[in-house]
Amino acid sequence: MQSLKVNLPGNRSYPIYVGTGCLDKLGEMLRLYMKTSKFILITDEQVASHYSGVFLPSFEKAKLHLDTIVVPAGEQTKNIETYHDLMTRFLELGAARDWAVIAFGGGVVGDLAGFAAATYMRGIPFVQVPTTLLAQVDASVGGKTGINHPRAKNIIGAFHQPALVWIDLAVLRTLGQRDLISGLAEVIKYGIIHDRDFFAFCEKNRTLLLEKDEHVLSDAVLRSCAIKADIVARDEREHSVRAFLNFGHTIGHALENLGGYERIRHGEAVFLGMLAEARLSTQLGLLSQTEYQRIERLLRQIPLQAVIEGIEPDRVMEVMRHDKKVQAGRLRYVLPISIGEMHIIEEPDPGLVREAVLHVLNDGWVCR
Repeated sequence: MQSLKVNLPGNRSYPIYVGTGCLDKLGEMLRLYMKTSKFILITDEQVASHYSGVFLPSFEKAKLHLDTIVVPAGEQTKNIETYHDLMTRFLELGAARDWAVIAFGGGVVGDLAGFAAATYMRGIPFVQVPTTLLAQVDASVGGKTGINHPRAKNIIGAFHQPALVWIDLAVLRTLGQRDLISGLAEVIKYGIIHDRDFFAFCEKNRTLLLEKDEHVLSDAVLRSCAIKADIVARDEREHSVRAFLNFGHTIGHALENLGGYERIRHGEAVFLGMLAEARLSTQLGLLSQTEYQRIERLLRQIPLQAVIEGIEPDRVMEVMRHDKKVQAGRLRYVLPISIGEMHIIEEPDPGLVREAVLHVLNDGWVCR
């Protein structure tokens, strides 16, 4: 296994381990690394059906106590009702501050389980075991946890850093194409916002990434995690450079919301949001036409399956006003000024924003 570290003040730094075929070693690692021997595993129905037989015996072998809670799969699960049910189950199990939560699943499970851990008894430890590419390169690292409100994504949440992130690349073998593409959105995003060479890596290896070549995916996951770890270490609470991670998310979250979180998945929404926001940056004179065309070319080579029919640009504009990036009533956009360099702008011309949204909604690039 390879490892890297998220360096934070105090005793809150934590390791990220990346390997292949390592799920059955997690119990042994937690026995050595964690102070507790009592764990609550939160997973979803799909992950439980695939991996329980691999995952659970490692806890028995390590003589660790493990209770399992299985939630429905899908973004709709990340709500106040499911959160309330988790709190009830924690109490029924007798969970105390010397227990820990394990988030075993994609970004939905990671956000939900992390928020439950952040708020139960004002915070208990938790471990991230991400099972999708999107979760491995983004949601599992950085300590953002939360649930959705019907009017806004992730508007209810807390910063709560994991004690450990355990990434097994072997789980990506069973990942569907649509979920793989959702993860590639965040991978490509890291190149645009932070690392020009990594963007070139994505351009060069686009086909191999789509084919789930394990060597290329391993490099992509490690480099993505290293970029995010560096950004989080410099700005844990999103006062400066961490905001760059929101590229594509301002417009993307609105599209995801209006698609009911199913017609347009998170990564698909980020793809659409990045295309729209890169176009907006060009319209504002921040990003050159040459750089925009390079970003656009790579994004358009990814075959999306999002369904955007019926989404109106005025509704997108309205939903964005409820985004958590609104400060003092002003909506902020993270925009590229070149590949690898970003700029934050407040309240650009609404006409240009609407045009950028409309450009994507009218585009034949995605399914109707």
